Amino acid sequence: MVDRVIPLVEQRYGLLQAPLNAPHIAPSGQLLDQRARPLRDLRISVTDRCNFRCAYCMPKDVFDKDYPYLPHKALLTFEEITRLARIFTAHGVRKFRLTGGEPLLRKGLEQLIAQLSALRTPEGDALDITLTTNGSLLRRKAQLLKDAGLKRVTVSLDGLDDATFRSMNDVDFPVADVLDGIEAAREAGLQDIKVNMVVKRSTNVSQILPMARHFRGTGVTLRFIEYMDVGATNGWCMDEVLPSADVVNLINADMPLVQLDPTAPGETAKRWGYADAHGQHDPQLGEIGVISSVTQAFCGDCNRARLSTEGRMYLCLFADKGWDLRELLRGGGDDATISNALGHIWGQRNDRYSELRAHLPPEAAQGRKRVEMSYIGG
Repeated sequence: MVDRVIPLVEQRYGLLQAPLNAPHIAPSGQLLDQRARPLRDLRISVTDRCNFRCAYCMPKDVFDKDYPYLPHKALLTFEEITRLARIFTAHGVRKFRLTGGEPLLRKGLEQLIAQLSALRTPEGDALDITLTTNGSLLRRKAQLLKDAGLKRVTVSLDGLDDATFRSMNDVDFPVADVLDGIEAAREAGLQDIKVNMVVKRSTNVSQILPMARHFRGTGVTLRFIEYMDVGATNGWCMDEVLPSADVVNLINADMPLVQLDPTAPGETAKRWGYADAHGQHDPQLGEIGVISSVTQAFCGDCNRARLSTEGRMYLCLFADKGWDLRELLRGGGDDATISNALGHIWGQRNDRYSELRAHLPPEAAQGRKRVEMSYIGG
């Protein structure tokens, strides 16, 4: 018998198909891909819009006033997102990260957080609900998010120097307002606050030490991210990448560091703690993290899937095609049908772009079509 195949069309970035009459995969919480990687983390993009125009993500010359953003009716509703999240949970997802674009631009986002926070694992445990934001709206939103059930927040901040930061966000937004948003998150009681800094060699290397000094001892974990070739509009080239090892060496020469163990399997950041006078990690001083997806690929234990704003499921940050789950949701598919589709989509996954990048000629890495980070989140 030939399996019936329904095409799942991702209209911006390509066509993929999922066999919906394939052998049944019962959700066991231990769904593995072709490289024995479990599904544990789902990044959910709730909007493709942002109020910043950072050159490495949404450069102004591409994302201008005429850029065709998705119409509201194309976006997954909060109820649709929650339904998918429940199905993903049965397959083993334990963490949901809300992203964008800028997720706080999505009206009523706290309603979605409340819905996700009500979900439980098959064992009855609460899920890890977190959010990544540029911080521009945190002052007005932090308490609402916390009250709705948000547990953690990550803020993108690429420098403390106001002129540098205004230049990088390209909308003249002041760094003081982002720092105030971080303080609002602390006041609201959000835990494990992180700050992500994308390091671009020609732009903000001078901000590495000031950022490290500023957040040392504050309880906020600063993470440095290598400038990545996400999407096809940010003009990426390897010359702009400052290896994470250089970042660690720079900070260590000023404020001694000791390497720490990972906190969970599949963790993207390598952890370094600030050392005390005896060369031991001082928890009061905190830690930094480095995310080295260019120079030290971590594809081997990647356990993340991504859900775009309009319901496309992507298996890699550097993918160029996605599976259209919205068609299943709105086409009458029941939960069992969708669950089985998810099982087969993840089961055939074999993505490892970051491992392969090192073996690609520069023109291949730079010219390869990829989904934009603003569309599926970081």
